[in-house]
Amino acid sequence: MDRPAYLLEFEKPLRELEKQLESLHQQSLENNIDMSAELATIEEKIEITRKDIYTNLTPWQRVLVARHPKRPYALDYIGALCTDFQELHGDRQFNDDRALIGGTAFFDGRAIMVIAQQKGRDTKENIVRNFGMPQPEGYRKALRLMKLAEKFRLPVLTFIDTPGAFPGVESEARHVSEAIAVNLREMAMLKVPSIAVIVGEGGSGGALGIGVTDRVLIFENAYYSVISPEGCAAILWKDRAHAPKAAAALKLNAGSLKELAVVDDVIPEPLGGAHYAPEQAAAALKVALQKHLAELVGLPTEKLLDQRYDRYRALGEYRETAAAK
Repeated sequence: MDRPAYLLEFEKPLRELEKQLESLHQQSLENNIDMSAELATIEEKIEITRKDIYTNLTPWQRVLVARHPKRPYALDYIGALCTDFQELHGDRQFNDDRALIGGTAFFDGRAIMVIAQQKGRDTKENIVRNFGMPQPEGYRKALRLMKLAEKFRLPVLTFIDTPGAFPGVESEARHVSEAIAVNLREMAMLKVPSIAVIVGEGGSGGALGIGVTDRVLIFENAYYSVISPEGCAAILWKDRAHAPKAAAALKLNAGSLKELAVVDDVIPEPLGGAHYAPEQAAAALKVALQKHLAELVGLPTEKLLDQRYDRYRALGEYRETAAAK
């Protein structure tokens, strides 16, 4: 398995062992010496270290994995899981936002509407994709496609992967908050099944703008939060260096979100993250989508809407405590 070139800080002990293995293997070849026992010992240690690191990640470390530049993005999953994807462009009001893509496709033989936030792989593409941060026209394009899906009775599948909606002056001038708010309302009333998958970052209202769905799935190392850890740290502790502490306090990782019923299912990732074995990650997602879509498509519209209403009304809990004497 090829190792991603991008190295996270907590992965360094593992990389040192892998370098030792490569060096020992090279010596064995150059000197024609049988070093199979020594190689096996290091390989075993690598596997133990890998398992120890990736099964004990802190919330902040999972945030770093979610942001890994080699991690599969929406178009990677669309290419792996769907056929005949036909991208549709423009919001019919202002522009075509390339940070948010969408169009018709077939999943498992069924026609669907796909809507996704897309990041870039290099600087040039990131500029085109605005680093995965949609502007108002992106959310209005998403709404146009949702309404099109409703008209033709197509289930809606969304892929969430954004640090947040673009906060620039031009975005605010074109009313990004209003565009997201309209999407929240309209998605809540959409008369077709909908599923959201958080594949990487799920930042604030920018994520929620395509996330009010019947089911919300999340990859094991993705996160979903009202604010980024850095933003939270800057507000609470006046220092972004406290981001790891904020990540823990926000309970933004998959396990905590499942316990809180914010998400409905956690998609397992290969050891080391989805970028280590994208095909394996896509296969796990396919199984989950088949399951949840099968449960939703047969529901009468009224029951679908009632279940969606109940899902979101149940989020959060308010408790009154006795006043202190």
